[in-house]
Parts: sequence; structure tokens; C-alpha cells
Amino acid sequence: MNTIFQSRYTAFADERMVARGSYADIAQALAAGDVGGPVLVFDDATGAPVDTPPRPEHAALLARMGSEASSAPATAGADEAPRPSPGRPRLGVVAREVTLLPRHWEWLSTQPGGASAALRRLVEQARKSSEQVGDRRQAGERSYKFMSAIAGHRPEFEEAARALFAADVRAFAAGIAPWPQDVRAHLERLAQGAFGSPAGEQAEP
Repeated sequence: MNTIFQSRYTAFADERMVARGSYADIAQALAAGDVGGPVLVFDDATGAPVDTPPRPEHAALLARMGSEASSAPATAGADEAPRPSPGRPRLGVVAREVTLLPRHWEWLSTQPGGASAALRRLVEQARKSSEQVGDRRQAGERSYKFMSAIAGHRPEFEEAARALFAADVRAFAAGIAPWPQDVRAHLERLAQGAFGSPAGEQAEP
């Protein structure tokens, strides 16, 4: 099976949303009738446009391929999880050397649970913070790709793009307010992670 189109997609005819779902769902919706106007299909995960589904006669084949893949039983053998060995379960803790200054060790020794527990907490905090920054960046990038492709010709585009990357939710909402409802709604959905809250939501004064 072609593994390229495994995400979720949204299709627009001109600036009207006409379908959303798997690639096979998009193909079936477009094959069901004349949606009117040129069609653009976007990957919801990246915001980037992708190839429009092939001719209508291929839609049934794509749908059948998707249903066969979802109903296929899991293969045994190499993918089978190993059986746990008897005895005390492993906790996944890995011992490695850590080099710190004396003042660092002194501080760690005063923390609840000792040095190891304190280090684990610090690493978890740093990891979560890094993930949040990465999620915000990805949300901004996918939003920009979508709005560039479908609304890059609009006079408000530059202002909306600047607000997006400045994480200014109010200016962003104001910039895209004149845009068609379907475009605006989809963009707000893509941009939620870029602001930490839905793009159309206004903060309390």
C-alpha cells in the first residue's frame, strides 16, 4: 500500500471547505460530484498542499486499499513482543556517569529523594519545556504553509503572518477576520498550538 497519504486531509474548492478525512475520504468526496472551482488538498499535520486525488475511477480503489489495511490482522514473528523473563521487573533506569561541580552535588544532596531523583525531575522539566517549544514552532509552520497557499494574495496576509510568528493572538484573529469563514475556521484549528489556545479565543482583559 502507498504509505505517503496516511495523514488527515482537508480539501478546499476555491475558498470553501468541501471534504475532510483520510486521502481516500477526500477522493470519494471529490468523485461524488462537481464541487465547483479548482481544488486544493492540504495535509492537516503539516499544512502543506498535496496532490489532488486522481481521477474519480480511482477513488474506489483507494477506499478499498484503506479498508484492507485497517482490517489486516497483526503479523506475528518479528513484530511479536518478547516474553518477560521471570524475576524482578526492570524499571528502565540506566546508570551512567555524571560529572558535576561540588556545589552542584551539594545542592542535589539536599533535594527530596536524593541526587538521582532530583536529576530525573530536572530532565523531565527540561524535556517538557523543549517539547512545548517544538509544538508551538510546528503549529506556526503548518499554519503559515496553509495560509500562504490559500490566502497569500490577500491584503491582510502580511499582517496576519507577522502576528502568527509573534504569537499575538489578538492581531492574528483581527488579520484573518475578513477571510472566508471556512478558511478562517481551518486556520484557527491549525494555529491553536502556536498560541497555546485557540486562535479565535480572546483573552480576558
